[in-house]
Amino acid sequence: MPSQWELAARLLLAAVLGGIIGFQRETYGKPAGLRTLALIGLGAGMFGVISLNGFLGNNADVIAAGVVTGVGFLGAGAILHRHGGVEGLTTAATIWVAAGVGLAAAAGLYILAPVVTAISFLILMLPQKKTK
Repeated sequence: MPSQWELAARLLLAAVLGGIIGFQRETYGKPAGLRTLALIGLGAGMFGVISLNGFLGNNADVIAAGVVTGVGFLGAGAILHRHGGVEGLTTAATIWVAAGVGLAAAAGLYILAPVVTAISFLILMLPQKKTK
């Protein structure tokens, strides 16, 4: 079992990586910015750390599935129907990805979590289709 210091470092990584995704969103004036996505990464990471290290048995997948469900609920709240269209899908997707990055950091996937963060950041930098 990792030390509590290593677990704390994993949580810090989860928050920082979520914050990086949130920084991009905030820079472009989108909802769910730096603080929100850092907290989502941290929260998902905390549940991941607890599930992997805090309970006897091997039920980490159950808690991870609960994180996915709960974050899906948060993302659903970000989706709005306005003016005959749908807004907030990208925000919902970034919420979901930040939670996944948090779980990856919690699991000690020190390459995967930053790589997914970088890919997400690059995707969010792609030109956005103009809507009427």
